Order: sequence, then C-alpha cells, then structure tokens
Amino acid sequence: MSVHVQNSRMTTAKLRQMKANGEKIAMLTSYDFTLASLVDEAGIDMLLVGDSASNVVCGNNYTLPITVDEMIFLTRGVVRAAQHALVVCDMPFGSYQVSEEDAVRNAIKILKESGCDAVKLEGGEEILPAIRHMIQAGIPVMGHLGLTPQSVNQFGGYGLRAKEEAEAEKLLHDAKLLDEAGCFSIVLEKIPAALAAKVTQAVSCPVIGIGAGNQCDGQVLVLHDMLGLNQGFKPKFLRHFAHMADEVKSAVGEYISGVKDSSFPSAEESY
Repeated sequence: MSVHVQNSRMTTAKLRQMKANGEKIAMLTSYDFTLASLVDEAGIDMLLVGDSASNVVCGNNYTLPITVDEMIFLTRGVVRAAQHALVVCDMPFGSYQVSEEDAVRNAIKILKESGCDAVKLEGGEEILPAIRHMIQAGIPVMGHLGLTPQSVNQFGGYGLRAKEEAEAEKLLHDAKLLDEAGCFSIVLEKIPAALAAKVTQAVSCPVIGIGAGNQCDGQVLVLHDMLGLNQGFKPKFLRHFAHMADEVKSAVGEYISGVKDSSFPSAEESY
C-alpha cells in the first residue's frame, strides 16, 4: 500500500481540515535528526518531541527529570529533519505549573530556541489560564488529558484513567475547555475507547489517541516502542510494527564477529 506524501509543510489549519474531511492523522514521537528524517520522509503528519525522552533517551524511570534546555536540544535536531511534519515539543514538568508568566516565558523560549511549531501541556482546567496566555501570545498549544505521565506520583501509577463516571465527566469538561481556549489539538492517553469517541465528537479540534481506541481523529505512539526497540514494554495499546531490537543485536553480533576474526575491514574496505 503506497502512502501519499504531501510536499508542503503541515500546519494547524491543515490538521483541522483533516478532521473536517474525516482524514486520520498519524503522529509519532522522535528525539533525533536521523530517525526523524526517516519518519518525516515516510509521510508522518506530526512529530512529537515527547518528554518521554526522559525514559527513552536518558534512561530515567519517569518523565519528570528532563529539563527545558534538554527538550530544546533534542527538538532542534527533529526540527532540522522535518521537511513536512508539524513538530510539537512537550513542555516538561515544572516549566508551566509555577505561574502563568513562567509558563509563557518557557513556551516562548522553547519556540525561539528550538524552532518547533507548537508546544504540548498536560492537564485541563487547572492549567487553563496558562494555556490561554500562551495562545494569546501566538503560541500554538496541544492539550493532553487522561493518563498524564507528569502526574504519575499523584495518580500512583500508569493505569487506565477516567473509568469512573466522575473522572470521565471531568475529562469531557476539560476537553471542551481546552477546545474553547483555542488548543489546536488534544491528546487523549489511556482512557476508555467509548469516552474518547465521545470527546472526539464533542470538540472541534483534532483529537489524537494513545490507548484510547480508534475513533479518535488520529493516533500517536512512541517511535522506539512501535519499532520494537524498547524491550520489556508492551502495554495493551502498543502494536510492534517492527522488531528492530532483534535486528540491531544481530547486526552488532555480526560486527563483533567481523572485528574479532579480522574479516572486517576486508581488503576492499581498506585504503
């Protein structure tokens, strides 16, 4: 099956039009120039430089330790790679929770120093003032509801969110508030599929799901998870579209053998 790759850059307006047309939106995380180049060339609509880099790149157990400057460093490479995709940078924990002024200042810093197209924040009504100020300042904002990893200590884990009626009603309420405030998109993570479908119908902006069923306007996965590079991580919502960990280990094994038995480099590979 061939994929039609647009030549022009993706924009928030085009994403809204995709929702209006019933065209699904494909989004993946990426943290470096090389992989982002390949993903962009394949035709992805959005690239997210997620604070999951704290886990995937830095080896932390949580997303909380990563800093604004570290996110900017990673995002620069992805921005240089993206010829088509819209690039979104996660605002890390502590960069928008202290005050509205602090949040806007950090969002401006991220956009100016990384060159990304938009930022993403976790939370609903509680952070609405900061989101409004960012949007008023001309900063495109993506919301994130449901399982919000920056609140893992408060939640007590990474379990399914909004199972109970009260939390489901709050999530729907928060989604409507984010939409009305002007968020160009909302991520819904690890919530019941029926609730995600209801939210998708209730808001005008595109809804991107991860562990939220297939009735959202689009989907996002962590690239390293989707490629099967992360071993031992296989939540219900994750599909491995490749098994790259085995291929990498096999290739490295062959390289080691070639070095050990002096077959690499060969005469043809020598000057």
